[in-house]
Amino acid sequence: MSDEQKSEINQDPEMSDAGDGDGDYDTSSQTPTSSTSGELQIQELPAKKYEYLDHTADVQLHAWGDNLTEAFEQCAMAMFGYMTDIETVDNLGSEQIQAQGHDLLSLLYGFLDEFLFIFSADPFFIARKVTINSFDRENFKIVATGFGETFDLNKHPQGTEVKAITYSNMQVHENEGYAEVFVIIDI
Repeated sequence: MSDEQKSEINQDPEMSDAGDGDGDYDTSSQTPTSSTSGELQIQELPAKKYEYLDHTADVQLHAWGDNLTEAFEQCAMAMFGYMTDIETVDNLGSEQIQAQGHDLLSLLYGFLDEFLFIFSADPFFIARKVTINSFDRENFKIVATGFGETFDLNKHPQGTEVKAITYSNMQVHENEGYAEVFVIIDI
């Protein structure tokens, strides 16, 4: 995906309220569904609460949310959004990951690294949406599900390859009713 295409996506008027913090984050209406006739029902994407910041030879993901769970979910979606236009990804399956760390930074690293691994494994799975099912802050463990499908170059525009997650300038900030994370990915 070109920088111009990413800029157009970032300027989508439907996404313009992404950072205002006024919206409720209701995961109950975002569960994958299929009709009895076997037709796929496209899962509604949550409001986009992330952006891409320029960084020398890499890119920095900046994601936010009403809480740390939402900020982590948005960061994973930002990573997948850098690989392809996630609007082209259908909800045809899911992959569950488990990550753990010794603090919030290592937990964020492990969380993103697990999702990068399922994208890099064969078959290449790309998530349209990421939901954290369990966030254990005392033991620094996450169980999460990515909803999406197998990556297909005939269907999904090729964005930029993400080679690795880095600890470089990784940040996690949390205040009452707002959280944000910064992660530099190696491209």
